[in-house]
Amino acid sequence: MTAAATTAPKAGTAYRYLVVGLLAVVYTFNFMDRQIMSTLAEPIRKDLGLSDTALGALGGLTFALFYTTFGIPVAWLSDRFKRVWIMAAACGIWSLFTAGCGLATSFTQLALSRIMVGAGEAGGSPPSYSLISDYFPAKERGTGLAIYSLGVPLGSMMGVILGGGVAAAHGWRVAFFAVGLPGLVLALLMLLIVREPKRGGLDEMALGADAHAPAPPAAEVIGAFFANRTLACVAIACGLSAFAGYAMLNWNVPLLMRVKGASLKEVSAYYGWVIGGTGVVGTFAAGWLADKLGHRDRRWYAWIPVIAFTLSLPALAGLIWAPTWQIALMFIAVPALLNNMYLAPALAVVQNAVPPGQRTMAGAILLFVLNLVGLGGGPIFLGRISDMAKPHYGDHSLLVGYAALAPVIVIAIIAHLVAAGSIARDKRLAAAI
Repeated sequence: MTAAATTAPKAGTAYRYLVVGLLAVVYTFNFMDRQIMSTLAEPIRKDLGLSDTALGALGGLTFALFYTTFGIPVAWLSDRFKRVWIMAAACGIWSLFTAGCGLATSFTQLALSRIMVGAGEAGGSPPSYSLISDYFPAKERGTGLAIYSLGVPLGSMMGVILGGGVAAAHGWRVAFFAVGLPGLVLALLMLLIVREPKRGGLDEMALGADAHAPAPPAAEVIGAFFANRTLACVAIACGLSAFAGYAMLNWNVPLLMRVKGASLKEVSAYYGWVIGGTGVVGTFAAGWLADKLGHRDRRWYAWIPVIAFTLSLPALAGLIWAPTWQIALMFIAVPALLNNMYLAPALAVVQNAVPPGQRTMAGAILLFVLNLVGLGGGPIFLGRISDMAKPHYGDHSLLVGYAALAPVIVIAIIAHLVAAGSIARDKRLAAAI
C-alpha cells in the first residue's frame, strides 16, 4: 500500500482554514522567490551588464522551462505518495537556490540558480491544489483555492517591499538571501502541521467509486486533459491571460524606475503595497464570486475574467500615457486588481472536472500551459520588443512593449468566451458544482 492510500480524520472548519492559510503563506514565499528578479532587475542589469532580452529570460523563460518540465513528474508522484512530504522537500530546494542567486557573478550563474528555483517550485502548487480539494467540498472549492492564490499578490508585494527595501539598503545580493532562507523554516512547519487527508473524501456522494479510483498512468491523464474540450479551452485562456499578466508583473518595476523616474526606495515604499492590496482583493473576489455565481450559471467561471480583462485595457493605455511614476502607479493598480481574476475560477473548474486521483496531475498540466506560455513567453516578449525599439525610443522603448500587450489581452478575452461555452455544456461540471 502506498502512502497515498493513508487516511486522516475529516478536518474541522478551523483546521482546514489553518491548512489553507499555511499553504497560502508557503505560496507567498514561492511567488516572492519567483518574482524578486523583476524587483531587482535594474540593479542586476547595471551590475552584470545585461540586455532587456536577457532580463526577460531570467525573469521568465529560464524559470518557466524547468518549472513546467518538472511539474509533470512531481505531480505524478504526488498523486501516488504523500503530498505534504513532496511539498516540504520542494520548498527547501527553491528556498536554497533563491538564496544562491545572491552569489551569482554572471548571467550563466544566475540562470542556473533560477533553473533550480523553477525545478523546486514545480513541487509547490499542484500538490497544494489537490490537498485543498480534499479539505474543501466542491461548492466551497473556489473560495479555498482563492485563499491559496492570495500567495500571488502577497508574494509579489513582499518581493517588492522586502526585496526592494533590503536591496536599497544593502544591495541586491543580500536581498536574495533575505527572501530565500526563511523558506527552510516553512518547509519544517508544513511537516509538523499539515496532515495528509483522504483523497476524494469530500467527493464520495457526487462521484461514487470514482472518488477513490487509483491514479491512472500519466500519459492517460495528459491525453484525457487535452481531449476534454473544457479543460483545453480553460488552459489556453489561462496561458494567454498569464502572458499579459506576467509580462506586466516582470516589467512594472523597470518601467517605473527607467521610464517614469521612480527610485528603488520609492518603488519599495509604494508599488509593493499597490500590487499587494489590489491583488489580494481581486484574487479573493474572483474565487468568492465564482462560488456564488457559478451555482446560477457555470459560465461565470469564464465570464469573470472576461469582464476583468476588458476593464484592464483602458488602464493599460493610461499607464503608457502617464507622465509621472505617481500617475503610472494609479493606472497599474487597475490591472493589478483585475489580471489575477482568471486564476481561482480556472483552478476550481479543473479540480471539479477530474476525479480526485487525477487532480494533482491536472493542476500540473494547467500550470504547464499557463507558465510555459505566460511566464515563459510574456516577459521575454516584452523585453525583446523593448530591445528592438530601443534605437528609436531609448529608455521609452519599454512603452512599445507594453502597447504590444493589448492585442494579446483581446485574444485572451475571446479565449475565455470560448471556454464559457464549453463550460456550459460540460456534464461532469454540472454534477460536481
